[in-house]
Amino acid sequence: MDNAADVAAAAAAPPLTSEPADSDARYFNRELSWLAFNRRVLDEARNPRHPLIERTRFLSISASNLDEFFMVRVAGLKAHQMLGVEDFSIDGLTPTQQLTAIMVEADRLVTSQHEVWAELQASLTQLGVQVIGDEVLDEKTERWLDQHFREQIFPVLTPQAIDPAHPFPFIPNQGLSLIFELKKGKASVRELLMAPPSLGRFVRIPGPQARYIALETLIRRKTDYLFPKYEVLRGGAFRIIRDSDIEVEEEAEDLVRYFRTAIKRRRRGRVVRLELEPDMPETLVAVVKEGLDAANAIISESRGFLGMADLALLVEEDRPDLKFPPFDPRFPERIREHGGDCFAAIREKDILVHHPYESFEVVVEFIQQAAADTEVLAIKQTLYRAGKQSAIIKALIDAAEAGKSVTAVVELKARFDEEQNLVWANALERAGVQVVYGFIDWKTHAKVSMVVRREEKGYRTYCHFGTGNYHPVTARIYTDVSYFTANPQLGRDAAKLFNYITGYLEPRNLKHLVISPQNLRAELMKLLDAEIAAAKVGKPSGVWAKMNALVDPIIIDKLYEASGAGVPIELIVRGICCLRPGVKGLSDNIHVKSIVGRFLEHGRLWCFANGHELPHAHAKVYMSSADWMQRNFDRRIEYMLPIENPTVHAQLLDQVMVANLLDNEQSWRLNPDGTYTRLQPKPGHEFNLHDYFMANPSLSGRGQSLKKGRRVPKLRFDRGR
Repeated sequence: MDNAADVAAAAAAPPLTSEPADSDARYFNRELSWLAFNRRVLDEARNPRHPLIERTRFLSISASNLDEFFMVRVAGLKAHQMLGVEDFSIDGLTPTQQLTAIMVEADRLVTSQHEVWAELQASLTQLGVQVIGDEVLDEKTERWLDQHFREQIFPVLTPQAIDPAHPFPFIPNQGLSLIFELKKGKASVRELLMAPPSLGRFVRIPGPQARYIALETLIRRKTDYLFPKYEVLRGGAFRIIRDSDIEVEEEAEDLVRYFRTAIKRRRRGRVVRLELEPDMPETLVAVVKEGLDAANAIISESRGFLGMADLALLVEEDRPDLKFPPFDPRFPERIREHGGDCFAAIREKDILVHHPYESFEVVVEFIQQAAADTEVLAIKQTLYRAGKQSAIIKALIDAAEAGKSVTAVVELKARFDEEQNLVWANALERAGVQVVYGFIDWKTHAKVSMVVRREEKGYRTYCHFGTGNYHPVTARIYTDVSYFTANPQLGRDAAKLFNYITGYLEPRNLKHLVISPQNLRAELMKLLDAEIAAAKVGKPSGVWAKMNALVDPIIIDKLYEASGAGVPIELIVRGICCLRPGVKGLSDNIHVKSIVGRFLEHGRLWCFANGHELPHAHAKVYMSSADWMQRNFDRRIEYMLPIENPTVHAQLLDQVMVANLLDNEQSWRLNPDGTYTRLQPKPGHEFNLHDYFMANPSLSGRGQSLKKGRRVPKLRFDRGR
């Protein structure tokens, strides 16, 4: 059963917006919807079904998410407010109105984060993982801390006086600092001390018991050593968030040079949020605000640990009893049956791989085999996020050095991966890869690779289409699908897509792929219109769709129209959802839920009844790289791929999509007022999407055993409804 406290908290949570005077208000606010999503992430830190360290991980993720939210979304709104821009949001709010509402919800979220940390810290201490505060320690521990501080920490610290001769130093984004007012005789001075990120936020004290002390706590315990002969009168810690977004200017002549400069500028971005410890003297607060030029920053007091994203460091503690049981993804059986030969397996039949339940290594091996195969002539690859340790990058370099024609589309505008992508681009170019940076004003977000191979009957093109990034780390924790095919028409479509990106040659006569910003939204509208037409004449209709975000007002309005025509619509939207479901006369037939659990739901799958009751072999099924947002339709290169192979069609519709709809252990229902309520399964009817696919990683139909010894030969959508 679900935790009653979680359900009660969700039910008591305030709506995303105050209920509008017009009961037919059509949209939720995007920013407040995102905050509601991050609260669902935080609620997983309270979920007693999760091991204790994993709950700490969810807390750190919610804090990291909130930092990024302020760096980008709040920073943008604050800039509009300062410039007097009065653009209205989708729900009719000005930037100032949105900021006011955001701060109320953000402060509530931060308060909840501190409450959760207090609960987790107490539980961790009971189970042998302790974070030390200002309590008295035994003599042996104090001696070790003294020595460690003198030898490992003190040499790295740089106290800086704050006076007319010593200007206020630059503090980097997410930087944690301490400010002290000291007294020696009748003279008083102010000293600033930045916590160097190179030292790490926590020090682990040696011993069998896991004992940690935060760096700032240790510094405070050793102020006598830091400031000999001075008395500490008062002080406090503070942390800053800077504007970290990068806007590409249309007149940028060289994207690489522009981004190198822009990354440097970002490090010195305007202070958006200043987080203070409580009860810091106003005189010191004034010094900090003036020194940071933070008069327009959002100021908040945090009664607890500053920068809770750093709690992720505690997750590294070797306590398997406090973590999820280890899970090793299975390598796809179809490729094993062909002795590991990816091309032979794909040539025989299209292959669907379900990550992270099936290993991302198959994608890596696809590129590695292409690099080593003497019959492969060319490789083309999009790279949005590839991570810091990328076997795919190495394989592309190996292929180029082996004399193959290799093209890599490296997206420099992938937020917070710009610097790493520049590094990869340089390495690829040095190896002879043709590196392309795409468009100035559009991001290349499509996840596609293609390999051209010389075979007995001529050239054959092998393609990989994915819903996730070519990133080996996130591929272990994000749920996505990979589709491998040697279909000649899809190969030609993929070639036209790459020619569009590399040479601006607008693709014509695509047989299967639909791309944005060319016509993806228009094609989606046609599919919805077809369901509306079917419903109006009494034919079966329906829409099942899974995505990360639903924001685009044109699509939302079309969904409302479909609901009014009687089309049943089931949406799984992990994060932001601006559509208001279940409103009488507007969205009666639309249900929305969000799944938050061990893995991050990331795949985009769309299913349309096409005149048949769902699920059905004649339904239209699509996989995509796009969410239903304006940016995906208008400002990104995305793809939408119809699944026509019967086996893959059945795997996506009857297994992946149905299992997502059935989940009731980690699902939240979106209510008409914007609150979310965690589903409460009846005893004996629990269904956990992630547990099911971990027990049944293959989508081939083999091995349908569920936990608790139950066997389900085939998932049924009507089960438990």
